[in-house]
Amino acid sequence: MANLRFFAGAAEAAQTETATLNADTIGELRTELGQRYGSEFVRVLGLCSLLVNGARAADDTVTLAPTDTVDVLPPFAGG
Repeated sequence: MANLRFFAGAAEAAQTETATLNADTIGELRTELGQRYGSEFVRVLGLCSLLVNGARAADDTVTLAPTDTVDVLPPFAGG
């Protein structure tokens, strides 16, 4: 099971800061997240970057191991 950490608007949309999911790829993870958290979360997820163990997962074919940590990061502004 991949460990997920949700930040800012993603945590708000999921109504949690952490979760675990079984998925072999980022694409499967996106599908599972949509089924679990619904259409508003899917909208937010479309704006987010996904990091697997700190490295950006650029496409849905990125594979996941059961021990991976996936960070779901919405866009943010800083100064």
